[in-house]
Amino acid sequence: MKEDGRMIKILAVDDEKGILTLIKNALEKEGYEVTAIDRPDQVSKLKLQEYQLILLDVMMPGKDGFALCEEIRDLVDCPILFLTAKTGEEDLMRGLGIGGDDYIAKPFGIGELRARVSAHLRRESREKKYAVSVGGVNFELKAKRIFYGGKELELTKSEYAICEYLAMNRGQVFSKERIYEAVFGYDGESDSSVITEHVKNIRAKFKKLRLEPIETVWGIGYRWEQEKRGH
Repeated sequence: MKEDGRMIKILAVDDEKGILTLIKNALEKEGYEVTAIDRPDQVSKLKLQEYQLILLDVMMPGKDGFALCEEIRDLVDCPILFLTAKTGEEDLMRGLGIGGDDYIAKPFGIGELRARVSAHLRRESREKKYAVSVGGVNFELKAKRIFYGGKELELTKSEYAICEYLAMNRGQVFSKERIYEAVFGYDGESDSSVITEHVKNIRAKFKKLRLEPIETVWGIGYRWEQEKRGH
């Protein structure tokens, strides 16, 4: 199953390999790409942004699902669903309080699993107009804010507007003049040379996070980096 032309990726973490096999088979038949991990300490924080939904078993040895959720919640904005036999009110409140979005009670049927996953992904799709992730950089479109790895980039209004315009048209190359018109309009009081300075400042701020999302295409203009193949 695809979203914006890309395969929807789901991460499932459960110490019971039989449960992981069931989840993987059930969801892959629906067209999702599933990464199954049976040890929470093997979850790579560097790859979390790849997933559109995360399934976490609550009762795992060592680091349980609640602890893992607390650890990764600020790094992702996708739905986190708990798989658990603990369905007491206190446990439910704790899980939702630390950033979980829903519970699937064990034992669960394949139909319920598919339906709950599908419902959350549909909701996420509807909310895309308010929040979009581009290459791991998260845009809160309504609030005009940008986050990466749980940290907000302190951008000016103009810097944000340039980033949003380029990111929402990822891979396309735009001249300074085109960017200026898109951001400031035809009645802007300056000229396209200010775009160069704004891009310079944006790059400096992203560089602190070891990111370089804006590429220069010599003789033409700028673009938000294209999606890297094989990642």
